[in-house]
Amino acid sequence: VKELAKQNINYRDLNLSSSEEVINRLTKIKGIGKWTADCYLMASLDRPDVWPENDIGLQEGVKRLKDLKERPSIEDMTSIARDWRPFRSVAANLIWADYD
Repeated sequence: VKELAKQNINYRDLNLSSSEEVINRLTKIKGIGKWTADCYLMASLDRPDVWPENDIGLQEGVKRLKDLKERPSIEDMTSIARDWRPFRSVAANLIWADYD
């Protein structure tokens, strides 16, 4: 919380910023990585095309969905999700729901 206060984040500005800009701004805060920024984009900003390719649960879900022998790499995850644009957030939520 102290770290967020130091950053003086304007959440209205985040909502108006591109997804890339939101990720860049949030990941400058100690303790916030790309996964957290991706989840913020999906859950708080309702962005329809976010793909948290480094999420292990999502990787395991894609492994099951695509009947792969091993968990896909980040590069594979990015490639697999290309066909799901511009609704990769929806795909991620469906895969997570099935994985749980």
